[in-house]
Amino acid sequence: MWIVVGLGNPGAKYAMNRHNVGFMALDSYCASVGFPKWKDEKQALVTRLKMEDVDVLFVKPQKYMNNSGESVQALMHFYKIPVERLIVLHDEIDIGFGAIKIQKNRGPGGHNGLKSINEKLGTQDYVRVKLGVGRPSHPGMDVAAYVLQDFSSEEQTHLHDFLGVAGDAVESLIFDGYDKTATKYTRKPVALAQAKAEG
Repeated sequence: MWIVVGLGNPGAKYAMNRHNVGFMALDSYCASVGFPKWKDEKQALVTRLKMEDVDVLFVKPQKYMNNSGESVQALMHFYKIPVERLIVLHDEIDIGFGAIKIQKNRGPGGHNGLKSINEKLGTQDYVRVKLGVGRPSHPGMDVAAYVLQDFSSEEQTHLHDFLGVAGDAVESLIFDGYDKTATKYTRKPVALAQAKAEG
């Protein structure tokens, strides 16, 4: 079995936040393949599917970002899933909006959800699908406040494609392996008109 974790904060007020793009990616993928409904388990929302005879557990922790690792650890222990079969999707401020980078065994880079997972699992040696949300256009803006803002209206017009590629990358990681996927699904940022105007 594989476990695919999307990071975000629970609750409607956070639903379209940049910080919740991990949740969005899982929701988009689940909708595209007609997954069964999400159910509560180990303080997370989970749904399970057999993909070409491979069991995959999709997980959205519901303990807020900085405690995400508690749900991840509990589910991995319960289902006896090794860390080699963990994939985490999360927002990444160090790459521009719409960019995708696939890496493993890297530090959390200030991301509280990743810090929590690393602490609970005692390792950072798992695969991450970094979903670029970019940095604030104004250097004085607090990064934490920025990621808790909703995506701009222009960004939202690109979300469907962006999230679709993220879902394809997850499938590829499971069936094609890390090396091939990291090469194939690395993606550059979307060129936003707003960014051009500010530049």
